[in-house]
Amino acid sequence: MGQELLKEVPKLKEWPHLSGEGEYDYMEFIRDIDMIKEDFELPERFVTARFNTLFTKSSLIWYIKLRQAHGHQSWTWWKTQSIKKWSNGAWRSKL
Repeated sequence: MGQELLKEVPKLKEWPHLSGEGEYDYMEFIRDIDMIKEDFELPERFVTARFNTLFTKSSLIWYIKLRQAHGHQSWTWWKTQSIKKWSNGAWRSKL
């Protein structure tokens, strides 16, 4: 990742956040994180290191419990866990 590109990475407050409450479209969260990661050529660790801020409310509690149980994991692993946690018929129809 080049220094110039790193300077262009959106500030953390501009990243999508996931509360895990209500009818939140977690697939949009995943898509947006994937796009930021790809557009700025970010390593997975750069993304996963921000989860304690990107996850809020009930999703933060969920994240902390999984992180304590499984340790550091890749963004791909977290995407899979998010889909398992929040998938239901309404979201599956959007895939």
